Amino acid sequence: MSDAGAPAESTAGAPAASTAAGKAARARVPLESHREFDPAPSRDPVGLLLEQAESRIPELVPVRHGRMLVSPFTFYRGAALPMAADLAGTPSPGFRVQLCGDAHLSNFGAFGSPERRLVFDVNDFDETLPGPFEWDVKRLVASLVVAGRDNGFTDADTRRVALAAGARYRKAMREFARSPTLAVWYARLDVEDTIAQFKSRLPKSEVKRSQALAAKVRTRDSTQAVAKLTRVTGGHREIISDPPLIVPVEELTAEPDYAALRALASAYARTLPPDRAHLLGRFRLTRVARKVVGVGSVGTQAWILLMEAEDGLDPLLLQAKQAQRSALAAYAGESEYDNQGERVVAGQRMMQAASDIFLGWQRMPEPGGGQTDYYLRQLRDWKYSAPIEQMDPATMAGYGELCGWTLARAHARSGDRFAIAGYLGSSARFEEAVAAFGASYADQTVRDHAALADAVASGRAQATPGV
Repeated sequence: MSDAGAPAESTAGAPAASTAAGKAARARVPLESHREFDPAPSRDPVGLLLEQAESRIPELVPVRHGRMLVSPFTFYRGAALPMAADLAGTPSPGFRVQLCGDAHLSNFGAFGSPERRLVFDVNDFDETLPGPFEWDVKRLVASLVVAGRDNGFTDADTRRVALAAGARYRKAMREFARSPTLAVWYARLDVEDTIAQFKSRLPKSEVKRSQALAAKVRTRDSTQAVAKLTRVTGGHREIISDPPLIVPVEELTAEPDYAALRALASAYARTLPPDRAHLLGRFRLTRVARKVVGVGSVGTQAWILLMEAEDGLDPLLLQAKQAQRSALAAYAGESEYDNQGERVVAGQRMMQAASDIFLGWQRMPEPGGGQTDYYLRQLRDWKYSAPIEQMDPATMAGYGELCGWTLARAHARSGDRFAIAGYLGSSARFEEAVAAFGASYADQTVRDHAALADAVASGRAQATPGV
């Protein structure tokens, strides 16, 4: 397998040797070294963001910068590329896994599995790529520190939050190293089962709140999205215009090739399993609109595809999102996949315990030459992201632990869990080190956030606030 491919699972008889290799790696890269962050004098995070903007839709780049300027945490969400450049200069024992690549706490959440269970997992894979396991852990832990500070937590509280996430990752990886391979593959965090498991330990009010939230999430499906985003006019359903966030293709200044979009919707079925391709064939594309998504993704091509059912009942909403070269590629190695949409889908299937039934990819030719890679999935399927800004320290610490466990399970599926567990060991040195890194990187994020504001003030960058 190429260096860009995910590491192979240890073969029979290898666990002891892998564990020993992990322990030996501590001599080369001590656990304490993960606290190190020594930014290069030449680092230019704004310059990296402006380079990234060159491949984005020009009129949406200021929207991206405007969203990043809201707070240090929103800046952090959009700054996967600058952080990848920074992580490339940090110590690493060299144990590679399939990385999320952008594992901040807002990129975890709940969604519906194909079995119609509510599960908690990583839910953003735009930057996924094989790389050093600790990069994901550091991105998660630093995000907790940045978010905690934005919420007004004390330094002691943010440190406890960071330690909780790092410790849960380490302990979970050690648990997975003791588990059979199939048990690791089948492991997942089922929301209802988790509520039931902790029911006796939680106050009744918290149990009721959790159960009510799970019930509410179940209503956030394609049917609700159709009701919110579309309307019937003259007997035909259309996507509601809400520029610049949602713009039907008919309203775009440079209208894309509608025939190409139709071809995208039909051709991507070839990347689905036969039964799901058959199911998709029961729907036909009737409307398309451009959509602005997220923070870091703003400016990439993203489309809402309205698919009408053959029975004339509930339509289906798909999202086709552009997949560009991973922000990690220059530092962790290029993907083995030529199609960046396939890279995203392959990484998602490797890391997630359950994925959307319509998850697939395709390449679309562009007018005037060139081509764009996409991945497609349902626009919404019980999807829920926690309101980070409403969390208190105890809630964020608990949420961080869920993220830490989830990340460990995803890494254990794709990497050498025995070596990583052996390297992490039984002491708290790893989480103490990454918590210290998180605090240093949170300080850097405040400076980088200010640098972007200065760039906007000087005219080097443009920003549109409030969109």
